[in-house]
Amino acid sequence: MTTVAPGTITGLAARAVGVTKEFGTGATAVTALDDISVDIHRSQFTAIMGPSGSGKSTLMHALAGLDTVDSGEVSIGETTLNTLSDKGLADLRRNRVGFIFQQFNLLPTLTAEENITLPLAIAKRKPDQEWFDQVVNAVGLADRLTHRPSELSGGQQQRVACARALLPKPDVIFADEPTGNLDSRSSGEILRFLRKSVDEFHQTIVMVTHDANAAMYADRVVFLLDGKLVHELVDPSADEVLDTMKRLDTLEGDS
Repeated sequence: MTTVAPGTITGLAARAVGVTKEFGTGATAVTALDDISVDIHRSQFTAIMGPSGSGKSTLMHALAGLDTVDSGEVSIGETTLNTLSDKGLADLRRNRVGFIFQQFNLLPTLTAEENITLPLAIAKRKPDQEWFDQVVNAVGLADRLTHRPSELSGGQQQRVACARALLPKPDVIFADEPTGNLDSRSSGEILRFLRKSVDEFHQTIVMVTHDANAAMYADRVVFLLDGKLVHELVDPSADEVLDTMKRLDTLEGDS
């Protein structure tokens, strides 16, 4: 599915090796990630799926440096997150990682343009105007830049969030249920943009989703069950994703 131009950087954008994460202590402890290892390849769209409580959001948060792990190793490119200070992690999240969440997380007093450029402004970096124009045109917001979030539809607000994530040219963009609050038309617009950002801009996307139709936009889907990576699909169809999820739901019910 991915069309990577000759000379595009290949290799690993992120990696988890033997990662374990527990919440709580003693008898109430819950193992969210159980000795899990996964590679995230550059210029690819990876979806993470699994039943509720399978650990998919915890894995994404660990890969993005939003949460620490109890054991194992997490890296972004050649940088091992376990060894970074709080300041180092903050710098990495600000400069090398992009985020798209189910809630759009836009500042209501800022225009669309100001929301898009906010991460660069915080980092005291000026946007590359040519790249800004390219991103804004890709998400179809050129005529909405002076509008505030309250003047935009849900789909338009999420497109602002997508542009905001892409503008700093991060190593990886992590998207947590990015279409969860959108109708089917707006969801399709966002997913096609994410797909385009991989195919044309060679962005790396990691998306947590429960939606089989969303997952089929990915190059690869990894499936979690009880904190373990249990299955993987490449160039998936919605039917393949649904069949896999049904099997995992059955296994979960038997456990």
